[in-house]
Amino acid sequence: MEKQKFRLEFAMRSVPVSLLWSYISSATGLKEWFADAVSVAGKKYVFEWNGQEQCATVIGRRDGVSIRFRWDDETSRAYFEMSISVNEMTDDTTLIVTDYAEPDELDDSKELWETQVDTLRRAIGC
Repeated sequence: MEKQKFRLEFAMRSVPVSLLWSYISSATGLKEWFADAVSVAGKKYVFEWNGQEQCATVIGRRDGVSIRFRWDDETSRAYFEMSISVNEMTDDTTLIVTDYAEPDELDDSKELWETQVDTLRRAIGC
């Protein structure tokens, strides 16, 4: 079964882009909300949850704007991406998450992102 692409948008109020960028692109920042432990070697990121490691490769990066990963064990063209958008009128920051999930896991995947981004909001203080 082919994975379905989905996109979620999370209002981050007026969080500075530089702060949000550090939380979505650095090992230290990602460890605060995304995984129990994170290590980075070039384009390789190793994420750990409950003692289990999963590796991803950065396949796209625009500093201060977006970072796109592909899980190393992924056999399809699926990826996950976190990007930052700022409304020029209100100066509000939005975190946009794009990911893929099996159709029967779509709701769970969305819920997982919502939970993780709630943790991110607490870490940033918004």
